[in-house]
Amino acid sequence: MIHHHKIAVGRRKTSVARVIIKSGSGEITVNDKKLEQYFSVDTLQNEVMLPLVVTETAGKYDVVANVNGGGPSGQAGAVKLGISRALVEMNNDFRAKLREHDLLTRDSRMVERKKYGQKKARKRFQFSKR
Repeated sequence: MIHHHKIAVGRRKTSVARVIIKSGSGEITVNDKKLEQYFSVDTLQNEVMLPLVVTETAGKYDVVANVNGGGPSGQAGAVKLGISRALVEMNNDFRAKLREHDLLTRDSRMVERKKYGQKKARKRFQFSKR
């Protein structure tokens, strides 16, 4: 497994993705399933593919990702960042391209905490004047 494979970690919301990239035919596997099986929504598939599309490397590398925590959207975001970072590990020339599409930034937005005396973080209980 020494032949040119890179590992990188991506995170988004509460998801963590460990991504391994090696030269191959462009197969993408997430948690031992094909990309299409794991992320059934095509918008999420596209999000995961974005780093490969931007660097024009789709079909050149095989991607194996293990991701856990969070939901579909967060996991897709985590895998996307993982792939971007792994690509930069592979070839530093990709950095500018990925940076251009904002693919190397960890999206730090998290769920705001619920406050006491309120229904949710910002939603209040119904106010009754009488």
